[in-house]
Amino acid sequence: MIRSIHILGAALGGLVGIALITQQVAVFDGSTASGILAIGWVVAWTVLGFSLLPYLTIIPALRVVRSVQLLSTLEFVTAIVGLFIGLVLGLLLGLPASALPEPFGTVAPLGVSIVLGLAGVGLTVAKRHDLLVAAEGLGVLRRPAVAAPVGSVGPRVLVDTSAIIDGRIADIAESGFLMGTLVVPRFVLDEVQRLADSPDNLRRTRGRRGLEILGRMRKTGLVAVDVTDEDAPSVHEVDSKLVELAKRDGRPILTNDLNLNRIADLQGVRVMNVNSLANAVKPALLPGEELHVRVIQPGKDPGQGVGYLDDGTMVVVEGGAKSIDTDLDVTVTRVLQTVAGRMIFAQQRRE
Repeated sequence: MIRSIHILGAALGGLVGIALITQQVAVFDGSTASGILAIGWVVAWTVLGFSLLPYLTIIPALRVVRSVQLLSTLEFVTAIVGLFIGLVLGLLLGLPASALPEPFGTVAPLGVSIVLGLAGVGLTVAKRHDLLVAAEGLGVLRRPAVAAPVGSVGPRVLVDTSAIIDGRIADIAESGFLMGTLVVPRFVLDEVQRLADSPDNLRRTRGRRGLEILGRMRKTGLVAVDVTDEDAPSVHEVDSKLVELAKRDGRPILTNDLNLNRIADLQGVRVMNVNSLANAVKPALLPGEELHVRVIQPGKDPGQGVGYLDDGTMVVVEGGAKSIDTDLDVTVTRVLQTVAGRMIFAQQRRE
């Protein structure tokens, strides 16, 4: 998509350059309009169009769309109402302003409408809860009696970028294991947006998935999601900012970043690690139990083969190197719990 916009911008820039030459711009009048200068002029406009058009069209549009996706229904409705009120006021004030001498008679009504429209959006979104209460008090609106969302009360949990782009946070929320309010600092949201705009395809996909998951969680209401402008201006790293905010009032951090987990533990901050939760809910296995596993690759030590269970747990089979791409019945000999997860050591079952 962006590549197509770049190409379109280059074509439009080249056409503008050619059009200016044909209209006899002053620098090309008479003998000064040499062929080399004309070619350079067109090339310059082509490069300018190639570079600028995406930043004037598709990139701002994508950012606006992602921002709208993060809006709750109440925020979106109040923004539309505020825009309408602002434009109406701009129209009423713009009529007398149109009687001013030119060019003020043309510019002033347009400027008044833009300023009042944006002001209406900002004010109504900022005071949306007060406006909702006032509308209910006047009988204009009646809020349906529904159960409070799961996460509307309880602890406020700071959310790290890694937990957002991981994707499992929505499944955990839907299962009912997340209580309280998920607090997403603005600097974390900005980091997710930078990932969504990354030229790397994998990082871009994960960033966009994270934004979609946040938007979906806010709309479903299964857990409360609050985007906050809290910051730690004296700290520059995102992880350090999160730890600093958590230390202020004892809030936990939701993450699956091992390094952030260690840093937070050292500073006495509680961490809710998604990977630790995933490991905790895996079924317990004891030495002597039997498994059926497919050996897919050689292990680290000579003669070992490695396979994986359905939940991703690694199984190291002693003497399994000769049975790669083969399904084996094995017996668990020992279970090793590591920081990265659980490893199971087993040996081929004897008939």
